[in-house]
Amino acid sequence: MSGVVVSTGGRLHFGFLNLSLAHERLYGGIGLALATPQTQLVCHRASRISIDGTPDSGAIREYAKRSCELLGVEGVSIQLKEQLPAHQGLGSGTQLALSVLQGVASVYSRSPSLRALAPELGRGGRSGIGVATFERGGFTIDAGHPTSRFTTSRPSDGEWTVPAITVHHQIPSSWRFVLVIPQAEPGRSGEAEEQSMRDVIEHADAEIANKIAGVVSRRLLPAIADSNLERFGSAITEIGRLNGTWYTNEQGGVYRPPAGEVISHLQDSAACFGTGQSSWGPTVYTITNSEHLQTTKEAAREAVQLSGTDATILTVSGRNAGARVDSR
Repeated sequence: MSGVVVSTGGRLHFGFLNLSLAHERLYGGIGLALATPQTQLVCHRASRISIDGTPDSGAIREYAKRSCELLGVEGVSIQLKEQLPAHQGLGSGTQLALSVLQGVASVYSRSPSLRALAPELGRGGRSGIGVATFERGGFTIDAGHPTSRFTTSRPSDGEWTVPAITVHHQIPSSWRFVLVIPQAEPGRSGEAEEQSMRDVIEHADAEIANKIAGVVSRRLLPAIADSNLERFGSAITEIGRLNGTWYTNEQGGVYRPPAGEVISHLQDSAACFGTGQSSWGPTVYTITNSEHLQTTKEAAREAVQLSGTDATILTVSGRNAGARVDSR
């Protein structure tokens, strides 16, 4: 194959099932795939690693180098066409890493298990949502990791397996997600994120996980099975709020500023069926449908204005398929 184009959308991360060492399983991500914004790159076979100049060419080069080593191939030429906003709570790191791996594999006609190799790229160490949405899209809950192995510090890169998918559902075609991306400090990543997670897990209240389990089993799962937007949104809002109580010391509140104020204003609108912060933020999401979309967009604009912050507002659909690979 002479060349390929790899395209994948972002994801929303609604939170975890558990962050307390008192329970048998740690983490357990909850999230879904978005059609846009997206990461898109073009790959060709090459005798060495060549990256078209981009702001993130260093990260892409490292992923390309490791991917070539894992697959036993000589090199690859990569041109980044589009990229998810970095460290905004949309899963940019995992989508970029897996896109590079998929691109290298495809131009050499290889079909490796991306799930098996993701840890070698440092992905899937806590949440399996990014890997799962790259593979198949949709709404997903993963199984998390055994607490006996994942204590306050995760194992070194490559010394874990990506959590198995325990729940997967298609996202109804009429559902829409309005994203508010404030101009704020990026969400945490790298060692800063690792330290924050260690601190959170060390002090996490096990009772919060018990409450989340009740919301998931009695409200969230029936709602997604029935495609009930109102109940789904209500459950996701509560799960996000409960997760936020674990992070109050790390992010300055249940939601990090200025996400909390934007969320508060959005929740005043009856057209917003569910609202929260994706991952470390600063991206805020609200869930609606095509019928109420215009009202929701107006509510988002008003929330941004009332919160006194500049922000980008995007309207996106869910994605019910994995990353796309096209010949070039």
